[in-house]
Amino acid sequence: MYQILIVEDDKTIESNLIESLGKWGFMAVGVKDLSNVTAEFANVNPQIVLMDISLPFYNGFYWCSEIRKLSKVPIIFISSDSDNMSIVMAINMGGDDFITKPFAMEVVVAKVQALLRRAYDYRPETNQLEHKGAVLNLNDASLYYSDSKIDLTKNEFRILEILMENKNEVVSRDRIMKKLWDNDSFIDDNTLTVNLNRLRKKLEARGLLDFIDTKKGLGYLIHD
Repeated sequence: MYQILIVEDDKTIESNLIESLGKWGFMAVGVKDLSNVTAEFANVNPQIVLMDISLPFYNGFYWCSEIRKLSKVPIIFISSDSDNMSIVMAINMGGDDFITKPFAMEVVVAKVQALLRRAYDYRPETNQLEHKGAVLNLNDASLYYSDSKIDLTKNEFRILEILMENKNEVVSRDRIMKKLWDNDSFIDDNTLTVNLNRLRKKLEARGLLDFIDTKKGLGYLIHD
């Protein structure tokens, strides 16, 4: 499992990053002693660092330059200081990328994965399914789209899971019901229709229009 070190003095942001990155299969830890970041870096030996700029004691530019004396580990700056000078400074001090606060967690994950691919030939675990920008997280049974989380019922999650696993293939109603039955949920033909209609309304409310197609007499389809 790839380790991520978070150098951030805002504990709420740190906690949100740790929780969200954990759902995507990463082990994220925050620096406890911001007066001695390099010692904690050496102790954790992370594969990537998320670095705030405005920190107590010394700023993120300083700690980035100190880490660079020890390692070529990828460093992503995360800061509300989004002016061009801050971005240029971040890159010149050894940073690899820059994310502006407030940020969408999907952006953080995408940039982390991109840097890991370049540095370590990283391949993401198959704990997520994606279609039209919507990401189904198999770890927490939730759908993420357009910077927000869409909570799903157990049946809604299972319906989306089987449809997204079989993208571009018609999945019969019987096959979907068997999937839900195997999950210890009692469901009949009418119940499936109700679940699908509720799921469609939930998706449409978030901007995911025509996400699931109906093939009369055959079943349902998610396609490119």
